[in-house]
Amino acid sequence: MRKFEEGATMQVATIVRDLDAAMKRHWEVFKIGPWDIWDFNPQSVQDYMYRGKPATHSCLIGCAWSGDTQIELIQPTGGYSIYDEHLEKHGESLHHIKLFYADTRKAAADFEAQGYPVIQSGRFDEDEHYYLDTEKDFGYILELGNAGKIRPGERRYPA
Repeated sequence: MRKFEEGATMQVATIVRDLDAAMKRHWEVFKIGPWDIWDFNPQSVQDYMYRGKPATHSCLIGCAWSGDTQIELIQPTGGYSIYDEHLEKHGESLHHIKLFYADTRKAAADFEAQGYPVIQSGRFDEDEHYYLDTEKDFGYILELGNAGKIRPGERRYPA
């Protein structure tokens, strides 16, 4: 398990329409991989919230490491979320940068006090995530995460 300093960049994420095609492209062109893949949905993510209400969306997530930075690809698969909002507004492109905070709840409250409210959040196993409304000032969304332990991916690319 990697160790991160408080506030360190740990992930860069892109929203895609076809996860398998995007992983293949990253693997063939940049040799980024292997990719671990999970299905995030209301049954697998606890405390799942979207804009202040219980979330009903689902998505496929593929993650691979490039040095100490995780590359994440997200494909929305159902419901509606900030990922769908992004595809409608920007198409496939950079969505968020994730920063490490051991106490993500406190960090989210601190950023909210600075004018950056949480727009989506949840917990997958021990891994918490909070997306902040930062696009107006930074051109992308900022995610806060605690790098909590999660189960192995449901599949891997390349196999």
